[in-house]
Amino acid sequence: MRVLGVDPGLTRCGVGVVEGVAGRPLRMLGVGVVRTSADADLGLRLVGIEQGLERWLDEYQPELVAVERVFSQHNVRTVMGTAQASAVAMLCAARRGIPVALHTPSEIKAAVTGSGRADKAQVGAMVTRLLRLDAPPKPADAADALALAICHIWRAPAQNRLQQAVALHASNASKGRSA
Repeated sequence: MRVLGVDPGLTRCGVGVVEGVAGRPLRMLGVGVVRTSADADLGLRLVGIEQGLERWLDEYQPELVAVERVFSQHNVRTVMGTAQASAVAMLCAARRGIPVALHTPSEIKAAVTGSGRADKAQVGAMVTRLLRLDAPPKPADAADALALAICHIWRAPAQNRLQQAVALHASNASKGRSA
């Protein structure tokens, strides 16, 4: 499975592509940051993020895009910018028919480090170790994007089994009502 992880942000939108399957060594295919100027008009910044993400989608052809789920913070302005960048990532993927998965920050940290309360340095260190890199990706947004992709690859098999079980249960329940 090839996953493009997106750590959304208006100024720095982290992107990272990881390939592999759960239980096997993973491989980083690319990592970086799509940047926009804080001085630019909001609409132009969103277009810049879109263009940057489209280039990543063209180059790496991911099977899935994993985006960090926006969570409530005290700074509404930061949340809004993150949500807008997140929506651009989802739009770019949907336009191409690529499935999107959302993961919370604590879910990502727990998957990669074993603790949902890990700090940025711990996430960066584990991403470096898991992908057998020489150094942690910089800035932290890039490492976070790789962590997102890793989280999804590792959690997708279990999530798929749960979805299949729920669908089977719903199907059996509806058959029971119609009989």
